[in-house]
Amino acid sequence: MSVRYLIYTMAFATGFAIMAAQMLGGRILAPWFGGSIYIWGSIITIFLIALSLGYLVGGQVSLIRPSLRKYGLLFIASGLALLPIILFSDFLMDLTFVVTEDPRYGSLLAGALLFLLPAFIMGMISPYSIRLLVKSQADSGHTAGRLYFTSTLGSALGTVGTAFYFVLYFEVNQILVTALFCLIIPGILCQLSSWTPDEKTSS
Repeated sequence: MSVRYLIYTMAFATGFAIMAAQMLGGRILAPWFGGSIYIWGSIITIFLIALSLGYLVGGQVSLIRPSLRKYGLLFIASGLALLPIILFSDFLMDLTFVVTEDPRYGSLLAGALLFLLPAFIMGMISPYSIRLLVKSQADSGHTAGRLYFTSTLGSALGTVGTAFYFVLYFEVNQILVTALFCLIIPGILCQLSSWTPDEKTSS
């Protein structure tokens, strides 16, 4: 598998994982705050803020000696950031409910505690992917377009797959653990490579 194909595949997996986690957010918050538009508004807001910050920081980080190994570390970190949701979601939800029972602010606080960090790290992946893929300034727009097409397609499938099928057959934590491994395993594989953008011409 070429490095470019690997990066596109990993970007697809990131898009899938982001929306899978977002869809599961409603499932996690529902027992405490219900399933109203407030809950979905809070979840979407947290993800948008986290992703936007991730894009900003990821773009800066991608300028500092970019490499496939560092790229893989973002995936490992993204997977590990899902662990608090898997292990402590009930505790965090109880804590939030003690602070406020208001479905608007309670769901916003709970969403931030659960999803701000993993969504932020996943947001860093897209700009880093583009940095690794772009060969020249003339190629940058086309490369970015393909990258966002791939990751957004992953997001669409993650949304449909999770909302229509996965939640029918699996527990929330089972889905999250699967997403965790789908992020961590390719991240670990990246640690076996010393590839950098300077080697694009040979990839």
